[in-house]
Amino acid sequence: MAATLSSPSTVVRLGSATSFSSPPNNTCLSSGFLKSSVRGRNPLRLAGACGGKFTCFERDWLRRDFNVIGFGLIGWIAPSSIPAINGKSLTGLLFESIGTELAHFPTPPPPTSQFWLWLVLWHLGLFITLTFGQIGFKGRTEDYF
Repeated sequence: MAATLSSPSTVVRLGSATSFSSPPNNTCLSSGFLKSSVRGRNPLRLAGACGGKFTCFERDWLRRDFNVIGFGLIGWIAPSSIPAINGKSLTGLLFESIGTELAHFPTPPPPTSQFWLWLVLWHLGLFITLTFGQIGFKGRTEDYF
């Protein structure tokens, strides 16, 4: 098998014009090492943009606004404080589980503790609320909708 891979006939056939069924005088070889005579324009290279610097993102790409953080936090704490889980709220269950886990502080909570469930659910809801709040608030201020 090694002999068939390194046979000279295979290498010679790759460069011959007859294997591609084209006449020998129309052979046009190109390489990535040769530079083209026509230079392509780079859309990222703009003269004088931002003092000679051009970045793909705006400088303040996050467009952080403390209104979104404040309203998003209130917008999540209010519904998560409704007693909907066996007469208890998600926020109450999280704070209650924090208290029980702090009672035996030096040891961490076991993986089977309800603390992890309430922690993940509460923060997942908070981050989803903040994300939609950012989309809605910035979409409204920038006239997307």
